[in-house]
Amino acid sequence: MPKLPTRPSTRPVARPSTRAITLRGETRSGEALSQRALNRATLARQLLLQRTEMPAADAIEHLVGMQAQAPLAPYVGLWTRLEGFRTDELARLIGERRAVRASLMRRTVHLVTARDCLSLRSLMQPMLVSGFASSPFARNLVGVDMRALNEAGRALLEERPRTRVELGKLLSKQWPDRDATSLAYAVSYQVPLVQVPPRGIWGSSTQGQATWTTMEAWLGRPLDPAPSPEDVVMRYLAAFGPATVMDIRTWSVLPGLRAVTERLRPRLRTFRDERGRELFDLPDAPRPDPETPAPVRFLPEYDNLLLSHADRTRFMSEEHKTPLFPGNGGSLGYVLVDGEFRGTWKIVRQRDGATLTVEPFTALSRQETDALAEEGERLLAFAAAASAARDIQFAAPK
Repeated sequence: MPKLPTRPSTRPVARPSTRAITLRGETRSGEALSQRALNRATLARQLLLQRTEMPAADAIEHLVGMQAQAPLAPYVGLWTRLEGFRTDELARLIGERRAVRASLMRRTVHLVTARDCLSLRSLMQPMLVSGFASSPFARNLVGVDMRALNEAGRALLEERPRTRVELGKLLSKQWPDRDATSLAYAVSYQVPLVQVPPRGIWGSSTQGQATWTTMEAWLGRPLDPAPSPEDVVMRYLAAFGPATVMDIRTWSVLPGLRAVTERLRPRLRTFRDERGRELFDLPDAPRPDPETPAPVRFLPEYDNLLLSHADRTRFMSEEHKTPLFPGNGGSLGYVLVDGEFRGTWKIVRQRDGATLTVEPFTALSRQETDALAEEGERLLAFAAAASAARDIQFAAPK
């Protein structure tokens, strides 16, 4: 296989602009932060208060990866955050092996840079192995020598990338009395793997089934032998804070985070939410004025903004849960109005055009509808550029 470029980028991750989102005075340690203050703080760190001029690789690292079960979702996620983002920028990163799709946080597929992949997977590896041990697949493989199975799977995937179906059939030759699907999933949980192109390449006519090989074979380097949970917690706070320990755990599913945050406490600031729960944060992270305007935004399927806190009420009401549809990444994106999850969207392509349908949960004002229509036109120009006719429709509130 071709080698990964040996000179990874050393460009520091750019900080989102803080124009018009400065603090109102000094914040005392332990002071309560309102839900709206938490909303604006996280939106600023997620690059959603205003589009930012930043290379895609730097944005992916700043966000500590992007949810990517839906293969093309990160393109929309970057478009809604970055000024002037073009699809070929991310496609090039994936094609050149500088960005990859792999199972990481929450045991779900994320798009990350190559160097983050090697460190994050090393940190998440015990969680992924334990996740397999409690899965139905493991119950089908009681008595199987897992070391031998993983070595056989690694050899097959490094011979050439394969789908899980192909891998299971080949492994069944050595374990003919075992379920082929369970054999394949055992390897994909326990051996560090990446999905290879053309899956995840914008404009590719071949998304199809995911095809896998090992991280070491694809990236040409070993996993980080000493990943730092402290570093990952600090990066989480930079992208998602302020946050409780349970928020960090929800995002990562890592154990032992209480002890990690205690070790970090001297380097952090603490606040309280409206329920009195302790929030951790970086001392110099942006905490905007709660009255800072938040523009409407179209987020892609499963965007991490709405999946990375135990308490998601900073973005949504209790009755409107994040839609987590089964299958290949679901089909509905999320609509933010004034920084809150207010509806879903979907683009349907016809032979001669494309229609963006927005389904709000509650009635929208004329100003909100106009803002969504204007942003929707930009979304269609990005995501359906080849369609000759483009239309926007608003469904009645559910």
